[in-house]
Amino acid sequence: MNLQRILLITFCAAACNSIVLAQQASPNYWIAYNVQVDGKADNYDVFGMEMDGRGKKNITNHKDVAWAYYAHKNTLYFISDRDSCRRCYFLYATEDGGKSLRKVTDLRLEDSWMSARNNGAELVVTGRIGTTVRQQVFLIDVRSGAYRQITNDTSAMYGDPVFSPDGKDVVYRYRKQKRNRQEKAELWIMNLESGVSRQLTHYPVDDTTAAWHAYHAGPPRWHPTEHFISYQSFQNGKYRLYAITPDGKKHWKLLTTDATDQGWHDWSDDGQWLAFEGFDTKQTQFDIYLMNWKTKDLKRLTDSTHKFQQAPVFVRVR
Repeated sequence: MNLQRILLITFCAAACNSIVLAQQASPNYWIAYNVQVDGKADNYDVFGMEMDGRGKKNITNHKDVAWAYYAHKNTLYFISDRDSCRRCYFLYATEDGGKSLRKVTDLRLEDSWMSARNNGAELVVTGRIGTTVRQQVFLIDVRSGAYRQITNDTSAMYGDPVFSPDGKDVVYRYRKQKRNRQEKAELWIMNLESGVSRQLTHYPVDDTTAAWHAYHAGPPRWHPTEHFISYQSFQNGKYRLYAITPDGKKHWKLLTTDATDQGWHDWSDDGQWLAFEGFDTKQTQFDIYLMNWKTKDLKRLTDSTHKFQQAPVFVRVR
């Protein structure tokens, strides 16, 4: 083998390695997150940024309360009180960073996380009908906007439902008596075919640090490739992320870092990335953090331009 061929092979190998590393470092996502633009005017907008924190922009840019809770591939779903009464939320969708804005359904929604199954064709949400049916779980046909109520206990609170990866089960926050402040909302799981539900989480009985309104078991997020559900919980005076298996048999603290309190969060659909809001215990500043789930490398993506930068959501680039 002559020197020219050796140099050519060496160059090609280095170039190929650079391409692989670039692909690993530049996943095909961007991150949506929610910003309080004007607290006095009650104005919240959905922002977007690249995975390294660059290219921040206001996506919704409307004098309303807008809050993104879910994305399926390149379609971002957010609730908004635009064209409605103050904090009367309806569901909207937009594609590719703000294009093709549309109202999804006439069902009025609660302020709650959601998810989809059947390749994005059907959403599970928490909705309401009038003043009597509140905080119940509904399924929405994304194409037609038609909806179907699947829980019917108006004395109870159902919130933040999320499908299992196979779409057969739903995990949600539940309080049997929604007006009872002494009762802790915990995570429950329900099989959609049988309707049978069971409790997953059990807040430590000897922990008295959480106020009644704090998350004892916060909005669940199902890891797309590993067999666990993550959620936030206020324990020992701090918010941390925890995980539990769907059978409830294994439970653990999700992250080893104590750099910040940890709150609303999302998993990339390939399971390789975790985005979460990090904040100090006094809650004076909220920022978005990104973690490589394999290496556990952690990076802060936002600065102090805004106080409230919350609830990140991964969105696929088309």
